[in-house]
Amino acid sequence: MRQAQITALPRPGDFVRFAPGFAPRFVVTVDTEEEFDWNGPFARAEHGLASIPKLARFQQFCEGFGVAPIYLIDYPVATDPRTVEAIGEAAKAGRAEIGVQLHPWVNPPLDEEISAHNSFAGNLAPELERAKFRELRDTIEQAFGTVPLIYRAGRYGVGPHTATMLAEAGIAIDTSVRALFDYSGEGGPNFRDHPLRPWWVGERGGLIELPLTTVYWGMLRRQGGLIHPALWRAPRLRGLLARLGLLERIPLTPEGVAVDEALKAIDIALDDGLPLLVFSFHSPSLRPGHTPYVRDENDLDRLYDWWRTCFDYLAKRGVRPTSVSELISVAS
Repeated sequence: MRQAQITALPRPGDFVRFAPGFAPRFVVTVDTEEEFDWNGPFARAEHGLASIPKLARFQQFCEGFGVAPIYLIDYPVATDPRTVEAIGEAAKAGRAEIGVQLHPWVNPPLDEEISAHNSFAGNLAPELERAKFRELRDTIEQAFGTVPLIYRAGRYGVGPHTATMLAEAGIAIDTSVRALFDYSGEGGPNFRDHPLRPWWVGERGGLIELPLTTVYWGMLRRQGGLIHPALWRAPRLRGLLARLGLLERIPLTPEGVAVDEALKAIDIALDDGLPLLVFSFHSPSLRPGHTPYVRDENDLDRLYDWWRTCFDYLAKRGVRPTSVSELISVAS
């Protein structure tokens, strides 16, 4: 039996098969986390939680479209009672789902040195990664009265022991792989060559990997995997290629991605036969001033308009929302 490695590229026989008639579907994942200085150093205590009450508005907004968001909650958020006040009732009723997101630098036990390298939980000693995860999972279970079944490593920082840790804890889905992105320059994982289709990590029937959706768009998109990484030191040239309609990397997120670009990405993903689209964003963007993407109320209005336009377009193209529980039931 081969050792399960989330960072390993899947083999052709590893891809998940879904029940007939299920696809295409989409999910909305929310990195539900504390506010901090995105340009500053990692810190144990220098963060805020003012955006937590804003989850209630986003939840109500999604319910209007029949979408059940997946809130991937980290430790500071899990220990704030306002989180349950904002989304607890929706989670109990199945109108939202709760998962785990590990930010090791603010998650006990706080035994490691704070550094960029250690901000990727998969770089920690396996015993410490496991202890932090279990503390967080148990805290979430106690707060919400539900057992989380989905995980995302903060900063997408899975490591060689993460899959085993998750399987031991009963996690059914990992969604830490950000396909087409490379974090190795910061000490993190490299997902540059990872596919967009969900796959089984290790043995079939065990842990499902649900990669975040990013596509290449443009006349050169079929060569995007070669061209785009080669230009990582030349952002202006990347921008020029995008403006000329030659090559652009588009993740499905309202943060830094215009809605017209997102619609192009949806079209490409569907035309390529992708069975599941995974959207994501950070919860502090729900309150102006806490991320680079939402600085004022106008930016916040644009964020909600982005979601509204995408939800309407997905419905027009016949793409329905799904949930963690449904994904587990139809995967084989």
